[in-house]
Amino acid sequence: MKGIKKDNSEALFETAKTYFPGGVNSPVRAFKSVGGGPLFMKKGDGCMIWDEDGNEFIDFCCSWGPLILGHNNPKVYENVVSALGNGASFGAPTVLENELASLILSKNPFIDKIRFVSSGTEAVMSALRLARGYTGKTKVLKFEGCYHGHVDSMLVKAGSGLATFGTSSSAGVPEEYANETLVLPLNNIEALRICIRENKDVLACAIIEPIPANNGLLLQDKSFLTELRELCTENNILLFFDEVISGFRVGFNGAAGYLGIAPDIITYGKIIGGGLPVGAYGARAEIMAHVSPDGPVYQAGTLSGNPVAMAAGIAVLTECAKPGFYEKQKEKTETFVNRINAHAKNKGYNFEMITVGSIFWLSFDGKKRIQRADQIDGNMDGFKNLFLELLDRGVYIGPSGYEVGFISAAHTPEKLDTAARAFCEALDSIF
Repeated sequence: MKGIKKDNSEALFETAKTYFPGGVNSPVRAFKSVGGGPLFMKKGDGCMIWDEDGNEFIDFCCSWGPLILGHNNPKVYENVVSALGNGASFGAPTVLENELASLILSKNPFIDKIRFVSSGTEAVMSALRLARGYTGKTKVLKFEGCYHGHVDSMLVKAGSGLATFGTSSSAGVPEEYANETLVLPLNNIEALRICIRENKDVLACAIIEPIPANNGLLLQDKSFLTELRELCTENNILLFFDEVISGFRVGFNGAAGYLGIAPDIITYGKIIGGGLPVGAYGARAEIMAHVSPDGPVYQAGTLSGNPVAMAAGIAVLTECAKPGFYEKQKEKTETFVNRINAHAKNKGYNFEMITVGSIFWLSFDGKKRIQRADQIDGNMDGFKNLFLELLDRGVYIGPSGYEVGFISAAHTPEKLDTAARAFCEALDSIF
């Protein structure tokens, strides 16, 4: 990082380390995988962000995905200020909850009812409890390389076999919790068939990111997801799509709509809150009837349905619902990605940007499609070097090679042109 000032960020980070573990409130923010300390951000507007040292960047992190309209969107701002003027929280129902639910459900063929919570992790935790309560079964099937928040039973990695109980991947997670989860490799139909055949009587649900985007961008064969749907139906197992990232990102109805595959339970987060903390889970009416106070599956939250967050979500999803929104996002993302990929190919670089919708990921394996976590080259030196070169050129991406990047409606053709040139120059510097 030779080209930017960091004095203020460095001082702030030293202070932060006296307050927070590692100086941060979420681990990836610490910049450990890219070296040096984090940049402390001060302001965002459109597709631009500014840090405490006055450095200016084109932002492709977008708060890790929620900001599909960009920073400081006028309509989101107006809605938030208006709601805040009436009160930040009541612990009682408001009309804004109804409005956001109606906006989502009126266009969603997969779920009949929804419950708002305060994060994607909380949504997953609550939906897993619902799946167990509805089916009367206890085990969960997940897939290696999919991230479902920091729920204890989801912080697991694969064991020694293809269809084995998971093992804890975090201290503080008892093996008894991990043993509630079976872990399979992605995109392996045969392993899936064996696992379900042997465990159908104990499996409450199979949870998957239909577009895995938290450990690289692991695009699955549709045939794998279709088979998963069929096997779940045949064996009375609920199919659970975790759409915290893909929901409202690849289409208004998320990956379920994009792929044309109907899950039984869906979780949302990120975009649904418009930059404020919101999550949600939903299902058909029969399943949601088991949620308290209608049914025996307890779940509650002091700030669930917070009016300010609801107002932000309404503003964002109203824009997302407009005709042509997602087509435009996809088109400009592909134009951006294709330009950089063409440059890398012409130069013979072992590099590929993989994309779906307005999501992209940087692969230093030279593969056009990676489907499993074990196919990713664990050497992240290429990413680290590119990240630092991009910072020097005024481009900010998430500080982890396993994370994806996002393009927002605020990324103009001019800014994308500038960013594409910066990417090409950065690639020339590191190869």
